[in-house]
Amino acid sequence: MSNIFAKIEGGQLSRFNEIYDRACQRKGGEANLRALLNTPQPETMLIEYSDDMWLEEFTRKIFQSGFYWSVVNAKWSGFREVFWDFSVEKLLYMSPDMYEQRSQDERIIRNFKKVQSIAINCQMIHEVQQEHGSLSELIARWPSSNIIDLWLMLKKKGNRLGGNTGPFALRALGKDTFLLTKDIETYLRANKIIDGGLQTLKSLKSAQIHFNELQDTSGMSMTAISQIIAYSVGDNVIQST
Repeated sequence: MSNIFAKIEGGQLSRFNEIYDRACQRKGGEANLRALLNTPQPETMLIEYSDDMWLEEFTRKIFQSGFYWSVVNAKWSGFREVFWDFSVEKLLYMSPDMYEQRSQDERIIRNFKKVQSIAINCQMIHEVQQEHGSLSELIARWPSSNIIDLWLMLKKKGNRLGGNTGPFALRALGKDTFLLTKDIETYLRANKIIDGGLQTLKSLKSAQIHFNELQDTSGMSMTAISQIIAYSVGDNVIQST
């Protein structure tokens, strides 16, 4: 392993070094691992995003939940046609009858309950705009050191954005966040960081505290730390050549 963490000392560093080494071994070396890590977008970039982009990504992740992502992606041009490129301003005027009608359109995956989430999340974004100027501003300025409260806000005010759906959408558009995937859950439980339900407030707070400690130790983004942990466990191994 390289000496990128050599200037930091202590138990958390030792723990993260072990995680990092194991991820490197599983992915065929440090260069391979580094190539797999995503870089989150800076606050200045996130602020410039259109809120339509968030509505679109929320919807994509809602439809991908419990479904083959490749099938959803293949249909996505149809979704954009049917729902006016996810224009929040336009969709605010779409009537419930129109949503029900469009939920049967063959250009999309026909699931009325998931289509209904577009209307609810559009309204949620509109309400955030009234209070904060834009959803993009709110997300951009939200500290990753308390990212679980952003997750909880999306779950409470939005529709079908609980669990990993909201966090996956945030990650997809570059907000720095860790994820609670199966691999991350395995790691957290093995290290006795959580011991109850994964989505309980107690578990979320414990996970946040742990990721904050690892970030303070390593100087890396939440995104990178989360990915490195995930790559250090599970069965997805690439042999070095």
